[in-house]
Amino acid sequence: MRVLVTGAAGFIGAAVSKVLLARGDDVVGIDNLNDYYQVSLKHDRMADVEASLKPDSNSGHYQTYVVDFADSAALNSVLANQQIDRIVHLGAQAGVRYSLENPMAYAQSNIVGHLNLLEVARHRQIEHMVYASSSSVYGGNDKLPFSVTDRVDHPVSLYAATKRADELISESYAHLFRVPLTGLRFFTVYGPRGRPDMMMWNFTRRILAGEELPVFNNGDMYRDFTYIDDIVSGIIACLDNPPADDSTEKAGGSRRPHALYNIGNNRSEHLMKVIGLLEEACGRKAQLKMLPMQPGDVHKTYADIDALTEKVGYRPTTSIETGVPAFVQWYREYHSI
Repeated sequence: MRVLVTGAAGFIGAAVSKVLLARGDDVVGIDNLNDYYQVSLKHDRMADVEASLKPDSNSGHYQTYVVDFADSAALNSVLANQQIDRIVHLGAQAGVRYSLENPMAYAQSNIVGHLNLLEVARHRQIEHMVYASSSSVYGGNDKLPFSVTDRVDHPVSLYAATKRADELISESYAHLFRVPLTGLRFFTVYGPRGRPDMMMWNFTRRILAGEELPVFNNGDMYRDFTYIDDIVSGIIACLDNPPADDSTEKAGGSRRPHALYNIGNNRSEHLMKVIGLLEEACGRKAQLKMLPMQPGDVHKTYADIDALTEKVGYRPTTSIETGVPAFVQWYREYHSI
């Protein structure tokens, strides 16, 4: 199988590519290598994927291209001579808080870019496209855990609004063109080779540097922290199980070949507990700066994953007690600390 992976130099995209290649699939990876965070990390992730390939094994073939998928002409040019069977669309402009500063980047990448990938899937009659949505679509939902049957029409950030727009546009393509689509609402993903703008990296860096930690809502925050290996296993299980075009109701309510799933750890962890685990793994006490809630943030996230478990047998296995020290160990090794 030949799989197009967008955001191939990203945290999740590189990890997915590595597993697909290991099982013998060919991967065509695209990424625009933007400077939202240090580009060197993106190059290091792709180098890690390349290094995982074994010439004498059954590893698949790996090709990568630097291209902005929001540029339809450039995207089509790169893919002109490529056979593509399925798509894992993970590329996006990420970050809730950054969307307050640079809204046009989100409209271009997350909406125009998503539409371009749907057009690729439509015209090439792709077997299945799995795409990244976000738990941010739940906004300030007070009902816990978050379920794909909950209403999601009150986003509290532009980032969340663009991800909800992706889901709605996907539904229209599944209806009009019968494109098999699966949207995954990711809950806080962390682990080795993660993103520097995410809490786990940011707090680890600050603790080891002896800097203050900005702790929002005075520490009264809860997140469904999900380890990268569990996320990848769920993505690939979904990729292998496209929704049927049989008029039955799918997860998320569609009767078209379009399913929506939460993908998380099915546990909501208190922020202060995670800080304690980071302190233990770093061997240092954190200096805490308690702050009010930031615009665009939500108090709690908690994934109901029953639909995904029922469909593909998804069962996350990595607790934060295991995952947090694993991340800190990688961080120390990566930075030679």
